[in-house]
Amino acid sequence: MSVFFSKRFEKLVPYVPGEQPRGQEYIKLNTNESPFPPSRKVINALNCAETSLLNRYSDPSAKALVDALTGYYGLPTGSVFVSNGSDESLAFIFDAFCDGKRGMVFPDITYGFYPVFAAFFGLKYRTVPLDENYRISVNDYKDISDNVIIANPNAQTGIYLEKSEIERLVSQRNDRLVIIDEAYIDFGGESAISLLPKYDNLIIVQTFSKSRNLAGARIGMAFASPEIINDLNTLRNSFNPYNLDRLAIIAGTEAVKDTEYFKKCTAEIISIRESTVKSLRALGFEILPSRANFIMAKCNRISGKELYLTLKERGILVRHFDDIRISDFVRVTIGGREQMDALVKECAKIIEERKKII
Repeated sequence: MSVFFSKRFEKLVPYVPGEQPRGQEYIKLNTNESPFPPSRKVINALNCAETSLLNRYSDPSAKALVDALTGYYGLPTGSVFVSNGSDESLAFIFDAFCDGKRGMVFPDITYGFYPVFAAFFGLKYRTVPLDENYRISVNDYKDISDNVIIANPNAQTGIYLEKSEIERLVSQRNDRLVIIDEAYIDFGGESAISLLPKYDNLIIVQTFSKSRNLAGARIGMAFASPEIINDLNTLRNSFNPYNLDRLAIIAGTEAVKDTEYFKKCTAEIISIRESTVKSLRALGFEILPSRANFIMAKCNRISGKELYLTLKERGILVRHFDDIRISDFVRVTIGGREQMDALVKECAKIIEERKKII
């Protein structure tokens, strides 16, 4: 830390992204990216893009992308906000709607950026423990006046909260915002977007990084009432009005249009997830019930950290978290079928080796 670094950040603990390996080939199952390339329509559009116009700023309103999303979800004009990854949407939400009086509340096991954003903006926050089955209990939030944010399916467990429960959470109080982070909603859940006309205290956040196969393009979006979207655009235009570049706008627009490819990819990931869960359970693993593009797995013959390190030595990257409640697990992104077959094969070898040691 330099002597010039602001004292208000001296206790800031930054978010730790998943490993991005260099210099060695891994089966990469640690950052919840899609195993599939972007839609052919996206690639063709980018190949035909007028790159000679990159000397000009992009459209600050990202109209083509906003219009595509508005039409796809059947929303009123002014209900869509687009951002440089969903993390930027989340950052603007924390900054716009929390202050010294109103903080943010979220589960104790969730997306790791939530406490980072709270600390970065100097906001008060607190966590609500998941129950003994790693599930969110909506009743735990009924007396909370601060804003509430949850990931659904949950960012570390993959466990899904039914839309009826989301509505119950939103309707508990109309004097607070409820933000539903739906980064993984397309892998087996039902979006709460249909609740927006009924509740003006609801914000839905989504991303192109998972089900739209565009993690490298950095495109996120938020859906809410036009008044809330206007608030978010006020902050964006006061910070970075050209937050999406020309190529990202093109890629996102074409990805929204290619519904057939989107459905094909998500269906395949769901199928691979279910077959992987079946195979790992047959080996004795405990798997949390995921509706995301990842699973949380643990085995009583080896600790979560040791399994992570052993798999890494063998060329497979998964993710391990030190949080005491989930430290026995590893988080495994759902890759292609060959990748997941390789994972199961190595896990079987590791278990057999452990049996001999014990």
